Amino acid sequence: MLVYKWLLLCICIGQFSVAQQKGHSVIFDDTEVEKQIISEDHLDKYKSDDDFNYEESIAEENFLDKAYRWFQNLLKQFWEAIFGVGSASGFLYFVFRVLPYIILGVLVFLLIRFFLKVNSNNLISKAKEQGSISFSEEEQIIKNEDIPALIKEAINQNNYRLAIRYYYLLSLKLMAESEVISWQPQKTNDDYINEIKKDHLKTDFKNITRIYDYVWYGEFNVDANRFETLRLPFENLNKTFTTR
Repeated sequence: MLVYKWLLLCICIGQFSVAQQKGHSVIFDDTEVEKQIISEDHLDKYKSDDDFNYEESIAEENFLDKAYRWFQNLLKQFWEAIFGVGSASGFLYFVFRVLPYIILGVLVFLLIRFFLKVNSNNLISKAKEQGSISFSEEEQIIKNEDIPALIKEAINQNNYRLAIRYYYLLSLKLMAESEVISWQPQKTNDDYINEIKKDHLKTDFKNITRIYDYVWYGEFNVDANRFETLRLPFENLNKTFTTR
C-alpha cells in the first residue's frame, strides 16, 4: 500500500513540472546582426606584425656548426666501424659518447700550449737580443765604460743591433768631450742636432741618428754584411774627433 502512495506522489510531481514548463513562453532574439567584413588590408596588417607571427625560424648552420657536425659523424662512423657503438649500452656507451669531447679538449689544450710556448720563447729571445739600456745605464756607459770594448764584445756575440747602439753612444761621448754638444740624459737627439754649429758635423750626425733610430727603435734585423755597411758612417764621424 505504501508503494502505491509513493508512486502516485511521483506521478503528481511529474505532472506539475510539465505544467510549469508549458506555462513559460519562449522569447526569440530578433536583434539585427551586423556582418563584419575582414579585408585583405586588415590581414596584411596582422601578417606584418611580429606579435602575430607564430612560425618558428630555423637558424642556418654556420661554418663551425657544419665542421662540428662533420666531426661528429666522422667519429660516429669510426667507432661504429671498429666497436659497433650503435649497439653499445651502459658504461661502454657513455665512454664512446664522452671520448670525442675528451679528444677535442686535449687537442685544443695542446694547440694553446704550443702557441703560448712559441710566443714566450720569442719574447725571451727578443729581450736577450735587444739588450735594452735605460737612461741610468746610458749615463753610466758614456761616463765610465770603455765603449770601444763594448762594441767589440757585441760584435763577437753577433748582436749587431746592440753594437750600433754602442756606436751611437760613443759618438755622443766624443762630441761632448769636444764640446760640440752638451750631453744630458734628458735631452733628445733633436736637441743635439740643434746644438751642432758646423754644417758637415750636423749632416753626419743626422745620418747616424737616422740609422740608429731605424735599427734600435725600429727593431731592424741586422746581419753581418749589413752591419759592415751601417758602421761606416759612425766610424767616419768618430774619426773626426779622435784624429785631432
